[in-house]
Amino acid sequence: MATDKRFKVEDAINLESLISDFRKYSRIFFLVFAVVFPAVFALNYFRAPIYTSTSRVMITNENEQALPGIAKNDSPIDTATIDSEVEMLNSIGVAERVVRELNLEKDPEFNGTASQGFGIGSIKAWVRGLTHPVQANAKGEIEPVTRIANILLGNVDINRVGTTRVISITYKNGSKVKAANIANSWTTAYLQAKIDAKEAVNQQANGWLNPKIEELRKQVETADRAVQEYKIRNNLLSATGSTMAEQEISDLNRQLATVRVDQAESAARLSTARRQLANGSNGDDVGESLNSSVVGSLRTQAAQISAKLAELQTRYGPAHPEVVRAKNQLADVNGQIQSEISRIISNLEAQDQIQRQRAASLIGSVGAARGQLASNSKAMVKLNELELNAQAVRQIYESYLDRLKQTASQSGLQTTNATIVAEAKPAEAPSSPKLAIALLLGFSCASIASGGAVMVRRSMDSGLVTSQDVEKSLGINHLASIPDLASTVANGKLSPSIKPHQHLVQRPLSAFAEGFRNLRASMLYANDKQPKIVAITSALPAEGKTTTTVCLAAAFVMAGNKVIVVDCDLRRRSVSALFGKSFDKGLVEVMTDKVTLEEATQKDELTGVAYLPVSDQPVTTLDIFGSDGFDKLLDQLKQTYDVVLLDTAPILPVADTRILARKADFVALLVRWRQTPRRAVQAALEIIEAADVKVSGAALVQVNIKEQSKYGYGDSGYYYKEYKNYYLDAS
Repeated sequence: MATDKRFKVEDAINLESLISDFRKYSRIFFLVFAVVFPAVFALNYFRAPIYTSTSRVMITNENEQALPGIAKNDSPIDTATIDSEVEMLNSIGVAERVVRELNLEKDPEFNGTASQGFGIGSIKAWVRGLTHPVQANAKGEIEPVTRIANILLGNVDINRVGTTRVISITYKNGSKVKAANIANSWTTAYLQAKIDAKEAVNQQANGWLNPKIEELRKQVETADRAVQEYKIRNNLLSATGSTMAEQEISDLNRQLATVRVDQAESAARLSTARRQLANGSNGDDVGESLNSSVVGSLRTQAAQISAKLAELQTRYGPAHPEVVRAKNQLADVNGQIQSEISRIISNLEAQDQIQRQRAASLIGSVGAARGQLASNSKAMVKLNELELNAQAVRQIYESYLDRLKQTASQSGLQTTNATIVAEAKPAEAPSSPKLAIALLLGFSCASIASGGAVMVRRSMDSGLVTSQDVEKSLGINHLASIPDLASTVANGKLSPSIKPHQHLVQRPLSAFAEGFRNLRASMLYANDKQPKIVAITSALPAEGKTTTTVCLAAAFVMAGNKVIVVDCDLRRRSVSALFGKSFDKGLVEVMTDKVTLEEATQKDELTGVAYLPVSDQPVTTLDIFGSDGFDKLLDQLKQTYDVVLLDTAPILPVADTRILARKADFVALLVRWRQTPRRAVQAALEIIEAADVKVSGAALVQVNIKEQSKYGYGDSGYYYKEYKNYYLDAS
């Protein structure tokens, strides 16, 4: 429906509106500021002094080694590495090491036996407890060391120094010595934690490597045993890197070559000797004979006998017994020579036969060995597979064994990639409290609290303040802003005997009277046709509806119009109460024909306003306003008066207004300034528009023009100071 768009608030936020809000709620702002500022200042400036000590560590490349005689040139370390070290320094484990090293569980400051102040460290410790919950023991309690470690973490600041490799550890404490000790202990605990972590890794590696190596050793033994058994089973035994078959073939080939040389040599000797004998030689020139010592000796003996025989023949003649004996001796020696030569030739033949048999035997052995080698070659395929498997297992075994040696050699000799570059010293002066910081904190907290209080108060202010609020929030025209009478008089003092409509007549040029003239002008010139019947209503009771109606009637009378006010609120009789009178005849009696209109109509002598009241008789249950008689009454009033003002009941609690609004030419909705809830007004508009009635506009009533001039940005009352002297009847 149309009201959806109407009720969408589009408040523009600019500097002037902010200043207006500040002026509006300045009392709340300064009240909260006056309470918060001294409280925060006192909490910060008059608390116990805090001392700050800082130690520093530098991160280096852990795996980089410097060569002898060459300076170590550290390569850049990535930011993630430094951030990881910062997180380790901020860990609960390092903090617990500090607690144990310094025996802080026995320190009254940390074990709860001494009173603890509520400072930034306590807040940080509490926040850390929420974001980093610690594990409780079986009884659901947090261990003292862990609890104290959280307190330490709440007071320590660990940060990287710029973009360097240096990390600062800053601790704050009420004791300068304790602050320095904790900062220094933090660095040593951090370094020791890194060493212990590496040692733990080594121990874990050793514990894992030992059984693994034992398992691999057994696998190596199994693989080697399989290789040897396969060699034995397949006659693949070897020495000097080759198999027995290969070595046997090699040896047989060498022997065969030697035998063949010897065979050739013996065959050549035998062939030569036979050839010489075939040529008629008696064997004297055979090489073997020439080289025989026996033949040589016999030949010497034969030569001697020949020489003796020649001498004997010369001396005695051929028939001499000595000559015959010498000839017989010579023949015997020559026979021996021939026998020896024959033996030598026979020996040559025997040697040649032996060499041939040796060669044949070796050739057979080589053939058998080659057959064995061919069989071994097939078995070598599987042997190679077994040897490769054994080699792979051995390599793995040796790599694990080397790793075990490395971890064993590093055990107890661990180093870290961090070094202490600056130890913490006891501070000469406290780091806090400081006057400037206390003032700044007090001012900041007070400003935030005051601003927050103003925002809360502003959010709770659901009423309408300015004409822009009316038009933007309600989507209808703003008719006028009617001042609260008390805000227009000097010092806000108003005589109890003076009624608002009387004050309007007595001071016609006052700001109060001008508000009703503005309302009258808005009614007269809102449409091309001047309205005759005007219904004045509101969302809730006690909105100043009757007072506004009577004063508006007085403004019409003062302008020369003939006006009557009809009290249409049968339950309250507000018009009669405003004039301070009671009547026994009124609207109900006119409608029931008990009295005439002239008899029931009353007139206020001071203002000249005619009004038709509600009598003091019990409230009727008749539907007066929906009857034809009431329509005839309105027609009669329109003929008699220039303007008929209907003082109706509130829209939300009573249904009568919906009926009356349909009979009016102009419907004015009154909204009490800053009091009537915006949602109540919107609900009233929805109700009355559901009855097919168009609300002509809304007027803000009981406006405190002095307050409006302070913070009513967007309304003409904002400039009240500039034009207030224009009213001649200002009190």
